[in-house]
Amino acid sequence: MRINVKVTPNAKVPELSRISDTEYRAKVNARASEGKANIRLIEMLADHFNVTKSHIQILKGLKSREKVIDVIV
Repeated sequence: MRINVKVTPNAKVPELSRISDTEYRAKVNARASEGKANIRLIEMLADHFNVTKSHIQILKGLKSREKVIDVIV
């Protein structure tokens, strides 16, 4: 499954909200430096979809707030 995620890094409270079937908004409690926000996003998505972290892959947007992510369910 492919989803689009808009990420807000350095949030006080982590939150993942579903906008539509393929769109999500994520607030991660990690800084955007050194890929820490991407790592935290992968952890949050793995918990949400109940899969391992290796089943989540960022296809586009490694250095952007708008990401395209592949989730292997």
